Amino acid sequence: MHQSTDPYVRVRGAREHNLRGVDVDIPRDALTVFTGVSGSGKSSLAFGTLYAEAQRRYFESVAPYARRLIHQIGAPKVDSVTGLPPAVSLEQRRSTPGSRSSVGTVTLLSNSLRMLYSRAGTYPPGAERLDSDAFSPNTAAGACPSCHGIGRIHRTDEQLLVPDPDLSIRQGAIAAWPGAWQGKNLRDILEALGHDVDAPWRELPARDREWILFTEEQPVVTVHPVREAERIQRPYQGTYMSAHRYVMRTFADSKSPSLRARAEKFLTDSPCPACEGRRLRPEALAVTFAGRTIAELAAAALTELDGVLASAPPGGEAARVLAEDLRARIAPVTELGLGYLSLDRTAPSLSAGELQRLRLATQLKSGLFGVVYVLDEPSAGLHPADTEALLTVLDRLKAAGNTVFVVEHDLDVVRHADWLVDVGPLAGEHGGRVLHSGPPAGLADVAESATARHLFASPERERPRPVREARGAVRLSGVDRHNLRGVTAEFPLGVFTAVTGVSGSGKSTLVGQALAGEVTGRLAEPGFPVRRLVEVDQKPIGRTPRSNLATYTGLFDVVRRLFTASDEARARGWKAGRFSFNVPGGRCETCQGEGFVSVELLFLPSTYAPCPECGGARYNAETLQVRYEGLTIAEVLSLTVEAAAVFFAEVPAAARSLRALEDIGLGYLRLGQPATELSGGEAQRIKLATELQRLRRDHTLYLLDEPTTGLHPADVRVLLRQLHGLVEAGHSVVVVEHDMDVVAGADWVIDLGPGGGAEGGRVVASGTPSEVARTPGSRTAGYLARALGV
Repeated sequence: MHQSTDPYVRVRGAREHNLRGVDVDIPRDALTVFTGVSGSGKSSLAFGTLYAEAQRRYFESVAPYARRLIHQIGAPKVDSVTGLPPAVSLEQRRSTPGSRSSVGTVTLLSNSLRMLYSRAGTYPPGAERLDSDAFSPNTAAGACPSCHGIGRIHRTDEQLLVPDPDLSIRQGAIAAWPGAWQGKNLRDILEALGHDVDAPWRELPARDREWILFTEEQPVVTVHPVREAERIQRPYQGTYMSAHRYVMRTFADSKSPSLRARAEKFLTDSPCPACEGRRLRPEALAVTFAGRTIAELAAAALTELDGVLASAPPGGEAARVLAEDLRARIAPVTELGLGYLSLDRTAPSLSAGELQRLRLATQLKSGLFGVVYVLDEPSAGLHPADTEALLTVLDRLKAAGNTVFVVEHDLDVVRHADWLVDVGPLAGEHGGRVLHSGPPAGLADVAESATARHLFASPERERPRPVREARGAVRLSGVDRHNLRGVTAEFPLGVFTAVTGVSGSGKSTLVGQALAGEVTGRLAEPGFPVRRLVEVDQKPIGRTPRSNLATYTGLFDVVRRLFTASDEARARGWKAGRFSFNVPGGRCETCQGEGFVSVELLFLPSTYAPCPECGGARYNAETLQVRYEGLTIAEVLSLTVEAAAVFFAEVPAAARSLRALEDIGLGYLRLGQPATELSGGEAQRIKLATELQRLRRDHTLYLLDEPTTGLHPADVRVLLRQLHGLVEAGHSVVVVEHDMDVVAGADWVIDLGPGGGAEGGRVVASGTPSEVARTPGSRTAGYLARALGV
């Protein structure tokens, strides 16, 4: 086979985001890890430059239609990239999959299972053989006609729609109806139709109550509204809509999250009575394999499914071949520690790390070679035991003849690399330089590298901090949810508690559902020590470029007031709304204030490109004529948190927000940085900073789900300083965590396991870090002992 004479990918003059004309050479057919503190520019090099250039070349090669879009999408800012093979991106910051997407559809395992049932299933006598589409809840041929393949239906009833039957319709008995004039309109229509709107609801005839709430009719009637004496009384034609119809239409069609959430309060979510939640037509559910329906196998953990396929009685050549293919596809998923998942587990319920590892497992079976895989923190959400399996998988991708680029913070992954590209030294404008490109050992000589200080840290550890004494506890008993079976756990208060365990062991269920639910239910109890609960998760702070750091923290309101108070804005009579990019007036109407336009691509995910009218400024030219302290509002939004802290030093309301963001290590982010560009870890820290800036004295319980995800070890220390500061201030902190250095510094540890899924869900150990490190049978113990240096 012909080999290129140059075995390196060579980058020259990369200037994407904060990169400063970077020149770097990276070997092909090797595992290269990109390291550096958060915001240093490593993702800008790996994804923003290398992957983006590979994508641009792909567009250039396929069709004139795609080539026409290159200008809209924008090429990366780089002088040249040579030796770059085709690239596959496995990034965490991708659009959230829809509710019909599942583990089975992401991994393509569902296709193989449907084929198995179609070709090798046991059919009832006389039944016609079904095509594989008939076993899919996402096709017309397979979906249950009652629930359209969802498996659940939304219903409502009189008790939900009318919570207080002593009220009359005029007094608002029908709580599900909208407020303001819309609700009055419906009441006026009912009165015009001859219904008594002043009698208590319970006194109305049952037939009338049923019609008012549930009729599908929409009669039109002339309404003579009764209004204030000075207002004109104009009759109008009003169309009636029942409370049930209004709720269902709002829930299904409304684009407003708040309206949909309100409508949901009047609905019950229950399994479809036709298919009993199994999502398929009866004829598909009548077919079995190894005595089980496809719905039963899709609901089983992948490890259990593999066992069923392995022990299934021989059923001919087709069954053998299809079962072996399915088992071969399941193997890399279980190898990556995801054997606890089931095929019907919905994709939105998965963490970003789980979703990325599922895509990685699918690539392992694809058989591609000669490509570059660009991975975004594949160890995110992984217990150290699972990280070892991940390294084996990365080695297999490389051994198959591929080049693997990994953006990573986990030091075990960094040590395993063939080649290291360290970017820094700091974040934002203080980073953007390649400090080292070469074998990992060579980084030891780079004094300004934050990575080197942790990678080659001396084995002597700081003296352990004395364990704090608990001030009470929240006790959970008999927790029976997901894979937790009758679990009892005690969470001490006034201390820092870490909850550990392998992926799928039940950590998030115990903390995010059981503990949060227990505390929420008892906050109003007299004598209950916790007065406030704050949950800080990694969900995005927004799903479009319209959401950003400034809007989420409330800082943008302060900034707009400053601009509104300027002499020029006052002279023009402009209010604060003029400086919002979310309403007409001051915003650029071409992009409607987003700064980006969505570019739809055939057969590919849509992408965002800078607005051709405002160039990403978000505002129209007239609005940008007004300045505060010499800057336009667009220029203020482009400031980093660090620069803004200096700029707004004399504005207390702004300085407080900015100081909280800086203290938590987010000084490198821009105020107007779109939410779509933020990682889950950054979103979580923004939420935490928003809480810290309004810190109250009431005893607060903070629940955090893997707060160190996506953080360089240097940034982890900054974050821990803040979290331990909350405990010192008299609050309680509970973190779900995989970073053993964080766990080693906790006051109390609760370890779940011993495995994931059905093999987990038990409290294996609880106590101080040193006590848990000595617990036999705990998969965490050995790694924690290493972190403690014992």
